[in-house]
Amino acid sequence: MTKTRQSAGQSSLTPLAFLGAGSMAEALIRGILGSGLAAPGEVRVTNRSNRARLDNLARVYGVTASAGKDQALAGAATVILATKPADALQCLEQARPYLSGRPLLVSVVAGLGTATIEELVPEGTPVVRAMPNTSCSVGESATALAAGRWAAAEHLAVARRLFDVVGLVVELDENRLDAVTGLSGSGPAYVYLMLEALTEAGVALGLDTDVSYRLALQTIRGAAATAQITGESPAELRRKVTSPGGTTMAGLAALERAGFKQGLIEAVRRAAERSAELAPGRRDRPA
Repeated sequence: MTKTRQSAGQSSLTPLAFLGAGSMAEALIRGILGSGLAAPGEVRVTNRSNRARLDNLARVYGVTASAGKDQALAGAATVILATKPADALQCLEQARPYLSGRPLLVSVVAGLGTATIEELVPEGTPVVRAMPNTSCSVGESATALAAGRWAAAEHLAVARRLFDVVGLVVELDENRLDAVTGLSGSGPAYVYLMLEALTEAGVALGLDTDVSYRLALQTIRGAAATAQITGESPAELRRKVTSPGGTTMAGLAALERAGFKQGLIEAVRRAAERSAELAPGRRDRPA
């Protein structure tokens, strides 16, 4: 018999517990604390074995570092699963005894589906899958949310509160999240590579490294702001800065010959495929 989503009456965000203490967990902690959404004393963090990492997070952010999952999860209203994909299943199995209160479980693990999570936690636990990116640390993330079987509207509202303070949030069907991983999850790295290349090009043409970097960075920032403020399509904006026979046209022609646009499309596609490949439980995923 098919069960419908049920409300657990859950509306509180804190106490907030992180299972995993890697770069994404730290980026979220920084964003959440910086926004005032939670106080350091309301945030707990635990990981599998890296005590030095926990101590560092406690020292830098004032959060509570717990060596055991029982301490981190006790009374938690919201749990964020932020482990590596290869560690996620074991982490959930170990956490299960401490999730009897059915807190909202938000997973930011790439490729890990809500159905898989729901098999490993107490029945009825509301699960929301999220795909943010590391720009959440400066309040500029692009995050997609997808509700699991037991996640009701109030659970999505809590998850949205969690990620609204660190950037843009959209809600999608779960079968679209691998595409989101390839586009906005991995996307910052593509932009950083472009920034690196523009800087190196300026240096190769005789500019000082610092000057080249600042010009390249502002160029990317300005172009993004122009697109956001005007609402015009990228194609139209590109047309406006491209004079026939001019410098921009020559540069765009060089990018086309180098396969720049197709390369970005392929990067997104391959990253999305990799997200699916890394899904815990797949036989071909790396150990």
